[in-house]
Amino acid sequence: AALEAEHDPSGFRALDERDRALDRAIAGVTLRRFGTLRGLIASRLDKGLPKKGGPLEAIMATAAAQALFMQIPAHTAVDLAVAGARADPDARHFSGLVNAVLRGVVAAGAPTETGDGQDLPPWLYARWIRSYGPARAGAIARAVANEAPLDLTVKSDAAGWAERLGGEALPTGSVRLAPGGRITDLAGYAEGGWWVQDAAAAIPARLFGDLRDRRAIDLCAAPGGKTAQLALAGAEVVAVDKSAERLRRLTDNLSRLGLSATARVGDAASIALEPADAVLLDAPCSATGTVRRHPDVAWMKRDSDISALAKLQAGLLDAAVRLVAPGGRLVYCTCSLEPEEGERQIEALVARSHGRVSVEPVAPDELPGLSEAVTADGFVRTLPSHLPAEDVRLSGLDGFFAARLRVD
Repeated sequence: AALEAEHDPSGFRALDERDRALDRAIAGVTLRRFGTLRGLIASRLDKGLPKKGGPLEAIMATAAAQALFMQIPAHTAVDLAVAGARADPDARHFSGLVNAVLRGVVAAGAPTETGDGQDLPPWLYARWIRSYGPARAGAIARAVANEAPLDLTVKSDAAGWAERLGGEALPTGSVRLAPGGRITDLAGYAEGGWWVQDAAAAIPARLFGDLRDRRAIDLCAAPGGKTAQLALAGAEVVAVDKSAERLRRLTDNLSRLGLSATARVGDAASIALEPADAVLLDAPCSATGTVRRHPDVAWMKRDSDISALAKLQAGLLDAAVRLVAPGGRLVYCTCSLEPEEGERQIEALVARSHGRVSVEPVAPDELPGLSEAVTADGFVRTLPSHLPAEDVRLSGLDGFFAARLRVD
């Protein structure tokens, strides 16, 4: 995410396409193996990292990732790290240390085995153990260690598009391809036959059922995958987002797809709209369910973020309820694995609604091939370890929570 930031002090966007792809690959491997890399570096430092070494750890971690886990010659990775240290005003005093540590790490070689959770922040893995138990937490940790596949939501004929693109049609209706290559070069992109959307992220909008000639509101709508689904289903959609720039990208994407929606810039917590039959709230969250796709998330979040985000989500849920016409449906979802941002939110909402809001359970047969993601309470809880495949490049899902609610 940092590589794609609007403010680009690193000069990433000035690189040519091949170098940008290499940079992304190095960053991805480094972040996915960061716990292991950090441990290897620490084992070579008797006194720990210098306190005023600037980006010293990052310089050594990226070099070690290239030498140990990528097909990049070790001497090249080490030499570039030494040069990088010398170019930094803080790290330049420790270029000799960088050289010595990395040569030791390279000589020892990559570890043949690491424990589950080794490459995740301890607070996050401990949370998953508490929420899902050691076995499922371990399966999640192993799943997020792999790069995510490329999932597409197609306007029609998933099997045909899978054959045309050399992928596979998932039982949930998405088309899955191995990661890699330019998305815009794929068949069907220019003519708007599909859009990129993780197979788990495509589930919530499908929980409304028949939306033909119905009004729908998509709150926190950007980047627009769910808006596109609602429009494709025949709904008259109002897409709401706080960011005018993100909404412009949303409408551009809809234009490519030949779909339309009314875009409204505004805060979902306070925007005034005519109540609709269907309201979708994909709430801001910790995004811990997307770690396999965005490995930086694990290292950028803190445990304290969860409670702050849960408070925000509760306010957004109350606002969303007010936008549902009597007898209509509200679908709430987050790309988080944390129960406070999912199950607990809905339990609290139902309790404080005094009978106005009720859970409309999702039935297992509504998710063909993924019935294990339907909980006993009728919620949807996908895990990164779901949809395993022999080829890990075609395996897994983002971690998502979704609940379907009736508002009277």
